[in-house]
Amino acid sequence: MNRLTRRTILAAAPAALAFGGPLLAPLPARAKQYGPGVTDHEIKIGNCGPYSGPLSNASPIPISMSRYFKMINDKGGINGRKITFISYDDGYSPPKTVEMTRKLVEEDGVFILAGSVGTPTNTSVWHYLNGKKVPQLFPATGASKWDDPKGHPWTMGFFVKYYAEGRIYANYILKHKPDAKIGILYQDDDYGKDYLHGILDGFGAKAKSLIKLQTSYETTDATVDSQIVQMQGEGCDTLITICIPKFEAQAIKKVAEIEWKPLFITNGIAASVGAAFKPAGLENCKGIITDNSFKDPTDPEWKNDAGFKWWIAFMSKYYPEGDKTDNGSVYGQSIAQTTTQVLRQCGHNLTRENVMRQAANLHHYELPMLQPGITVNTSPTDFDAITQVRMEQFDGTRFRGYGPVLSGVVG
Repeated sequence: MNRLTRRTILAAAPAALAFGGPLLAPLPARAKQYGPGVTDHEIKIGNCGPYSGPLSNASPIPISMSRYFKMINDKGGINGRKITFISYDDGYSPPKTVEMTRKLVEEDGVFILAGSVGTPTNTSVWHYLNGKKVPQLFPATGASKWDDPKGHPWTMGFFVKYYAEGRIYANYILKHKPDAKIGILYQDDDYGKDYLHGILDGFGAKAKSLIKLQTSYETTDATVDSQIVQMQGEGCDTLITICIPKFEAQAIKKVAEIEWKPLFITNGIAASVGAAFKPAGLENCKGIITDNSFKDPTDPEWKNDAGFKWWIAFMSKYYPEGDKTDNGSVYGQSIAQTTTQVLRQCGHNLTRENVMRQAANLHHYELPMLQPGITVNTSPTDFDAITQVRMEQFDGTRFRGYGPVLSGVVG
């Protein structure tokens, strides 16, 4: 069954893959231990994604996850078990996420959740899943709260923390434009405030003199035009946007329309050519700066890179209708591959406790679309899977990475 607009149930099963570890040898039947949603032939994985609503252009994340699991299925399975991937549309609405997550756990009987999208949506089920002791693996959000092995031991993050990214942006401005007059546009929820907190801490005592205006938007707003005009009117010469792609595209368009020429820094989530820049008009995006842990699929630096070639082949075969300029398909495939690796490491001990034990035991794990020098690393006391980025700038056609690998680790 393959209904991707509302619900996705895909049977899949892994064999040895490029950029993945070797399969574990079969264990004797008496060594098998199973949690809910696992049999000799199946592992059920649940997910909530925004197939509709204000973040619907992030739907390539769960779709590409489903296609990766389909590839794994075609290759034979994780120790003979197929993955049944059940993904529901939550419309980027926390109440809907609660409803759909409860359905996944209490009716569908999934073993784990993986790659559910969004900070406010994942937050709405964070306590519930930890109370039920259901692994909430690699949510597609960089909220700092996911690194809480003591308080929430059943949730593990994936992306660089938004807070750490915010500090990186502040450090960039202090180095390259120390006399900046800054305007900040952020989403008024945990997602936007996490970034904002990092930016303010990064500026430290200089925040008050540098930041001329910080203003927010709600995901129910029609546009962010008035906020952009206000920041220009305040004399800002530097703009930091912390948006989801829909509002990022609006901000870029308005900046171009009023002929404002600020130093323009945008958060990594919004910096997708396919999801935000194309809708905004590529010519309007020239010069925008961001950061990324992953190989941007538009960057010619990766043209001859083995991992990038693998990803292109994967997309061409399993997600041919997908936009190869959209970072969402990079993120989804990477989350699915890391989830697969955790399940491989579990062998036949497929209990929820062992899933979290193995998820906290990833050491220098390479993914085809992570930038060179950046790997996945976790431990029982560190649930930050990815902690490094590189800066990149859009040249009007594609992103181009530059500079060294930067650490997002914050003491």
